[in-house]
Amino acid sequence: MIHQRRTAGGTDARGGGHERGVDSSVAAALLQEQGHEVIGVTALLCGGASRCCSDEDVSRAREVAAQLGIPHHTLDLGAAFEQVIVAPFIAEYLAGRTPSPCPRCNRLIKFGLLLEQSLSLGADCLATGHYARVTQDDRGWHLRRGLDPRKDQSYFLSLLTQAQLARSVFPLGGMQKAEVVRIARQRNLAARRSKESQELCFVEEGGHGAWIDVRSFDTRGPGDIVDMAGRKVGEHRGIHYYTIGQRRGLGVAAGTPVYVVALDAAQKPRGGGAARSPDAPAPDGRGGVLGGR
Repeated sequence: MIHQRRTAGGTDARGGGHERGVDSSVAAALLQEQGHEVIGVTALLCGGASRCCSDEDVSRAREVAAQLGIPHHTLDLGAAFEQVIVAPFIAEYLAGRTPSPCPRCNRLIKFGLLLEQSLSLGADCLATGHYARVTQDDRGWHLRRGLDPRKDQSYFLSLLTQAQLARSVFPLGGMQKAEVVRIARQRNLAARRSKESQELCFVEEGGHGAWIDVRSFDTRGPGDIVDMAGRKVGEHRGIHYYTIGQRRGLGVAAGTPVYVVALDAAQKPRGGGAARSPDAPAPDGRGGVLGGR
């Protein structure tokens, strides 16, 4: 993560913290080159084998800060992250829904608590390595897509409020990813060695289903997979392993492609639910369900 603070002269001095990888480190370097005072902030969100704030990530963030000659702070936001992101994430899957935790995390944690703590350190704004842009006119602040269509991350910032957008800075929003990588190589930034990941940062290797099994006592276990006519065609591992539209990993040999059309979280003696052929009509327009027993 990156944040901004005001200098003694009263001019805005934008500072930088670090997410995992090249983007936020390049953002910090660019802000520094523009004459802003930069400080690094790393938010500790979860431990274990997480992809977002392992010991290696913190060490790399400190190394980049040292390369840039900027101070670095580590902030423990783990308790809040568990309460407002992890717990609802698990609850949604157990209820048969598929959550999207990243927009919520950006609003409540990164541009919520982390921004607040950055301001307490003397910051004016929080900047990150997101590929998005912020503009302002007489109607207020507007979130815009990043210019690189393959890296645009505006969706993940879509829940930010007007007050948060006013404090947000995205130095990479007008750049292509290839240009960012080139800058990192030219400066030999430590973060250049990081491997990018599109997976959820807090879910360990093995997928969210197995991860939820370990963390929750409320999983209902296996149940039946039935087709649109109510015939059992297989057994699932628990509804939290699945999402609407899923086709892979069902373990159903139907002779034609099938996919999940509904999930039923209600505990029933042999809960129904389903996979069906894309060409098969849904009776009563409702679709099947995949349920627990």
